[in-house]
Amino acid sequence: MDEKKRNQERLSLYRKVEAITQIPWYVLAAVDQYERNVRRVRKDIPKEVGLIGIYIPPEKWAGPSNPHYDDQSPVSIQIFGGMGKDGNGDGKADRTNDEDVLYTFADYLSSYGIDLENIKIALWDYYQRDKTVGIIIGHIKIYKHFGHLNLFEHAFPVPLKANYSYRSTWGDARGWGGRRIHEGTDIFASYGVPVRATCYGIVEMKGWNRYGGWRIGIRDINNTYHYFAHLNGFSKDLHVGQIVKPGQLIGSVGSSGYGPPGTAGKFPPHLHYGMYKDNGRTEWSFDPYPHLRLWERQERQKSMK
Repeated sequence: MDEKKRNQERLSLYRKVEAITQIPWYVLAAVDQYERNVRRVRKDIPKEVGLIGIYIPPEKWAGPSNPHYDDQSPVSIQIFGGMGKDGNGDGKADRTNDEDVLYTFADYLSSYGIDLENIKIALWDYYQRDKTVGIIIGHIKIYKHFGHLNLFEHAFPVPLKANYSYRSTWGDARGWGGRRIHEGTDIFASYGVPVRATCYGIVEMKGWNRYGGWRIGIRDINNTYHYFAHLNGFSKDLHVGQIVKPGQLIGSVGSSGYGPPGTAGKFPPHLHYGMYKDNGRTEWSFDPYPHLRLWERQERQKSMK
């Protein structure tokens, strides 16, 4: 089954559970997508099997004092203080059943309230991590804005018609500011060449950094943070919290950074583009070069059709 078909079935499940619990489908989609991303990059929890990616540990599902972590009885699970619920009406609270898992998490959220502020509190109590809550809230806003789940397209960060060049520079040594590696790919282009969002996402950061100069950070629904640095400036009205889509103008190529705000010209104009992955515990840099090559090729092929 391809991803679009799977997303159709997921959306049907989200809407079914929304009708029962009053938790908006895009909230369920955001939690599910966040957890799916985490499970794909972590080795200490099992990979997803069904449509729903939410992972509820056995001790939380059955109850911490329950001697049987594989318990599927809604009555005994409730006695032992477990979360597990019967979502499909078959009399079992099955931790491997998509509908049971989704209903269980929605029921947990609804116990706090169905408005966004109470959902935030519920998420904090469950995950105990500010960044996780922030990422999920960003996902909620993205899904609500676009109204569907198929948000996986990408764009190359500068127009293909521009005069640009780049090569794999991730991991190269850097000396400024202390010994460190280069956490991105440099795309060399002229001053003012448009810089575009590479994904569907939300602007998490906009401002100045002494190393990156004028910079922008965008988080997508894959828990990936896209970092654009050394900009000449930002697009008009761009702001933190703004929803963007692939190819949308966000700024222009420059040579800012390596000094106080406004410092520029200490190196040739270029875009520093970085990618970072969050796994629910920490965030790390990975090589964007293969992704850039793929998006560039896909965009060229699309333009030829």
